[in-house]
Amino acid sequence: MIAYTLFVLATGFERLYELVVSTKHARIAFERGGQEFGQRHFPWMVALHTSLLVGAVAEVWLLDRPFIPWLGIPMLVIAIAFQFGRYWVISALGWQWNTRVIVVPGAPRVRKGPYRFDWLRHPNYWIVAVEGIALPLVHSAWITAVAFTVLNAILLLGFRIPTENRALERLT
Repeated sequence: MIAYTLFVLATGFERLYELVVSTKHARIAFERGGQEFGQRHFPWMVALHTSLLVGAVAEVWLLDRPFIPWLGIPMLVIAIAFQFGRYWVISALGWQWNTRVIVVPGAPRVRKGPYRFDWLRHPNYWIVAVEGIALPLVHSAWITAVAFTVLNAILLLGFRIPTENRALERLT
């Protein structure tokens, strides 16, 4: 349990680093005339992603979830591999990546990294969805995995992706 807690804690520190990068990129986007959309759903996204980390650790400790090697090891590999996927997305989008929906009118559409595949829409959100399943299941926190997956789907499909699509259509 301690190793898992440290792993989730490290993931949390990684997310804090992403917020630093995101803030820098948002500043660049605003300096270039960027417009922000979807501000009302953003606090819900922050709360959901924070709850994923807290919920996974809390479920493991409070409900005494076991580490099951045949499940935990593949989920750990997936969780780590998808961290590289996150940075592939961040690298591909460059200054256009951040945690908010900020669109710079006239900015070129990114067509590199995972964004070069027309069949793969919103690769960052697919990565987040898989991580939201894998990270809790490393230590069999299945309630957190299911709750995050359902709430993330509602938030992404109901709010975030439509907001992002409308913003991109309007400003590009």
